[in-house]
Amino acid sequence: MSGPGTASRFTVAGDDPFIIAEIGVNHDGRLERALELVHSAASAGADAVKFQWFDPRELLSSSASLVAYQREAGESDPYQMLSRLQLSSDDMARLISCARGLDLQSIVTVFTPHLVGKAMELSWDILKTASPDLINRPLLEAVDGTGLPLLVSTGGSTLHEIQESLSWITTNEPGLLHCVSSYPTADQDASLGAIRVLGETTGLPVGYSDHTTALETGGLAVAAGATILEKHITWDRKAKGPDHSSSMEPDDFSRYVAFARRARQMVGGFEKSVAPSERAVIAASRQSVSALIDIPEGTVLQRKHLSTMRPGNGVPPAQLDSLVGLRVLRTVTSGSLISYEDLQSESDS
Repeated sequence: MSGPGTASRFTVAGDDPFIIAEIGVNHDGRLERALELVHSAASAGADAVKFQWFDPRELLSSSASLVAYQREAGESDPYQMLSRLQLSSDDMARLISCARGLDLQSIVTVFTPHLVGKAMELSWDILKTASPDLINRPLLEAVDGTGLPLLVSTGGSTLHEIQESLSWITTNEPGLLHCVSSYPTADQDASLGAIRVLGETTGLPVGYSDHTTALETGGLAVAAGATILEKHITWDRKAKGPDHSSSMEPDDFSRYVAFARRARQMVGGFEKSVAPSERAVIAASRQSVSALIDIPEGTVLQRKHLSTMRPGNGVPPAQLDSLVGLRVLRTVTSGSLISYEDLQSESDS
């Protein structure tokens, strides 16, 4: 895709946006539900599915706490919440296999360097870091060292922090995901204009990790320059859990994907050119130089003889003044187009 950022491994055929169905923890710690969501993502037309891999014992200190949206979802303890939402390494292997069988790429967000090593024991296609870990240098250096394609979320960060984090990634060219770390994200906070800023500043492929509730946001992000979209999906927005309420159910996600791909078609190639479908209309509706009155054979043209009329397959209006002073070789009736073949310069007579 031309425009903000550069082409990358995160684009697909026809420059369509690379669309990630973020299953995250919406499987509720159940492999069977995770597998169902992988199938839902494939049916909706996603390009990839993403999961989160964490170990609460490594991730949470004794002073860790819940954030507001997690408490509002009914959670009371961060350790219990994450423990309930874990999947095993064997579960992850099953999910990768399922995704591959459905022609989906598999992505995992890792939260600690130790899990980067465990992730490399499986066959993930892409690694990702979450927004809070943008400033986590040890983790970024660990994922950078794997050689796998890397996505970096940027929610809650400044441009300076993003640029600093990129200086730690030396062997990889990551894709950046603009993100707003509020769940759900209000329309006035979506800040889709930042997509172009990130692309122009870094030269990297840039996408949007979408936490809004609107079906149209993905398409709007594509129009703003996003080449990657990430959207949470769930089996039930009313289910108990931290992310269900800001996610999309399968039917809505299918519409979201379709609208985003349609938006990409409508955006085109970030250039101004004549579409093939316009050519016949332009030829019929542009104007050409015409005779304002009957012009007898042998007349030397004056401005008063000339006007413009449709269609546009004759002398262009911009050339009208250049015809003044030329001699008419045959009678041209009022309302007829004048062609160069009808004219002779005085020097040729």
